Amino acid sequence: MKHRLLLTLGLGVCLTGTARAQTKRIELSDLQKLVNVSDPQIAPDGKSIACVVSRVNWTDDRFDANLVLVDIASGTQRKLTFDRKGVGSPRWSPSGDRLAFLATAGSGDKAAPQVFVLDMRGGEARQITEAANGVEQYAWKPDGADIAYVTPDDAENKKEIEAHNDAFEVGDDGYLTTAAPTPSHLWMVPVGGGTARRLTHGAWSLAKSQPPGPPSSPLAWSPDGKSLLFTQQATPHFGDAEQSVVMVLDVATSESRKLTAHKAFEGYASYSPDGSRIAYWYPRDGDPNNVNDIHVTTAAGGDGTVQTRAVDRNLVRAVWMPDGKSLLLGGHDGTRTVLWLVPLGGAAKRIDLGEVSPAWGFWIDVSVGKDGAITFAGSTPDRPTELYYLASAAAPPRRLTDLNAEVAARQLGSMERFEWSGPDGFQSDGVVRPWPRTTTSCSRPTTAARTTSATPTSAPSSTTRATARGGT
Repeated sequence: MKHRLLLTLGLGVCLTGTARAQTKRIELSDLQKLVNVSDPQIAPDGKSIACVVSRVNWTDDRFDANLVLVDIASGTQRKLTFDRKGVGSPRWSPSGDRLAFLATAGSGDKAAPQVFVLDMRGGEARQITEAANGVEQYAWKPDGADIAYVTPDDAENKKEIEAHNDAFEVGDDGYLTTAAPTPSHLWMVPVGGGTARRLTHGAWSLAKSQPPGPPSSPLAWSPDGKSLLFTQQATPHFGDAEQSVVMVLDVATSESRKLTAHKAFEGYASYSPDGSRIAYWYPRDGDPNNVNDIHVTTAAGGDGTVQTRAVDRNLVRAVWMPDGKSLLLGGHDGTRTVLWLVPLGGAAKRIDLGEVSPAWGFWIDVSVGKDGAITFAGSTPDRPTELYYLASAAAPPRRLTDLNAEVAARQLGSMERFEWSGPDGFQSDGVVRPWPRTTTSCSRPTTAARTTSATPTSAPSSTTRATARGGT
């Protein structure tokens, strides 16, 4: 293993082609035209993909997101939401007749994300949660009758806060914290209407997310709908996020148990399609300074076995394939973000994505269909994020959208990968992206200059360390 550092340097490049010289260079105003695709979800029938498409709202200084349905065969797009704020997290019902998503409901101090359900046969989306403090995440029950969701508790001194006595003691929290954090807990609500039922209690909390940090460890139902996997954090404080363990909740009794004997650093657990196994994330040898491994254990519990030691990369996604005998993995390989297919107990095979790198923001934005098809948001050196689709792990990626065609037509410069020996003894790698020029003059840095520019001069932040662990 060796550290990875991704760098973008404004350096000159020799461009002699007439057509290239006439192409318009990218300008600051082009940032207004960038379109982002995220959270793609393949429909149960395998014919379409729901995703979030975000565009720049230059006037109001924000991104406006909408749910979009993309037909896999034709690439035709259909907008599903209009004039809704905070749209995100689309999830298909098990039968595919409905699509749930999060969106902001209410106004002013009452505005908060809630779960909405859209009937794909037509009609308006219906709000099904009334969580006063908003919904952080949710998951469909396998029978499609209920949705489990996570919401923060009220503050113990809520009345004092409403009277503007809102001082609080700052704990192990982020610098943007404006109120004392409260525990987040599990609830369940009937999709057809009814009273929500609380499933968990305690001073501990379900794992929380604080942007731009990693997303919350998602809920995962057992295929029979009797159990829920969740990640329990010792306290609701952001700085205690590493004190996390995977828990198994009996939905009928609301009793929970630990999945393994580990005391920290666990998360992102999911059931295999038949419910007999559970995959989860855990750092190598329990040391968070090491790469992230994927373990698989039985549904009954136990630490299980590491399935990814031979991959020897920092992994930030693991999705069960429909056969229940293999996992789709996502992680970093040198200066690329890549996918692997790993049979349980077998050797990993890297999926050929060509120049496409899946998008990631602390995990890989990928979804697997019931037939083994794969979709993800990804980019290439000459094109910002688009939606891609693979009919199988062995098929080539097919781009389904052309949302960033205008930006892709600009001169974006070439990319060149290079390596150097770092002061810590690790072999490092990076990327130089020379800035495009419209003349035929050539300005190329020497190897020494490039190495000097690329060598880090200070200890990396926690975010940089997470990236560095994923090197080859």
